[in-house]
Amino acid sequence: MAKYLLLKHYRGAPAPANDVPMDQWTPEEISAHLRYMNEFAARLQETGEFVDSQALAPEGTFVRYDGEGRPPVTDGPFAETKDLIAGWMVIDVDSHQRALDLAGELSAAPGAGGKPIHEWLELRPFLGDHCHVTD
Repeated sequence: MAKYLLLKHYRGAPAPANDVPMDQWTPEEISAHLRYMNEFAARLQETGEFVDSQALAPEGTFVRYDGEGRPPVTDGPFAETKDLIAGWMVIDVDSHQRALDLAGELSAAPGAGGKPIHEWLELRPFLGDHCHVTD
């Protein structure tokens, strides 16, 4: 088994086919999207492939160590994950192909108008897991 991180992006990836921002969706469209995500995670729990997932709040801050005293804190000018990453899911699967298949399925979550988003997801193996990508 190898663990993979699936990153859902606000932007920074190629535009999805159904490119209506979530803040313009109806409450019903948001509910349908969340239901799809929860049902996807529940199915992976049953197969033992689900590890964890979280949606992220839009707030965020950059922090670094800068010697003694209080660390500097900034809200920019860097490209911040709060502008890029909407959430993540960790899966633990038998093969890289299975991770690709699941990422493709998750990409079909419904969005505006109930149509699949076809969003791009970033798929990254955990460092140290013995995953060999051949493509």
